[in-house]
Amino acid sequence: MAPPPRHEARRTTRSARATFELGVRLGAALQPGDVVALVGELGAGKTQLVRGLCRGAGVPDAEVASPTFAIVASYRGRLPVHHADLYRLADEDELYATGFSELPGGEGALVVEWADRIPGALPAERLEVRLEHDDRAPGTRHLTLVGVGERHAALARVV
Repeated sequence: MAPPPRHEARRTTRSARATFELGVRLGAALQPGDVVALVGELGAGKTQLVRGLCRGAGVPDAEVASPTFAIVASYRGRLPVHHADLYRLADEDELYATGFSELPGGEGALVVEWADRIPGALPAERLEVRLEHDDRAPGTRHLTLVGVGERHAALARVV
């Protein structure tokens, strides 16, 4: 059996606003069942990207914050967005106690910050977005988008 299609794209944003706008484009392209895995150090822009993504998915301009202590926050819009933050979890057992396993493949999109903390928790077919600071240019972020699977490879091309 052939491996699933894969597409990698690189983007650079030069401000928090530009990271937000990239998120808006991504959110507008999301469909039910899509999974977006975010990876990056503290302050890399993950939550800013999620705020834009939620706007693009039609979520009202409510305060979208990183759900570090709640683990998962759900937002209603044109497309429901389930936003998870795995930062403080130690292992998959802790994660599954939250009901997380029921979210992928559902009616909405799943967006996970700190996805690299528990790599086995997400489906293999997903869009992974790696955000990195550029120490030479304050405010600049380099994003690497890797879409695995036909649907998620298409997302990497769109953004």
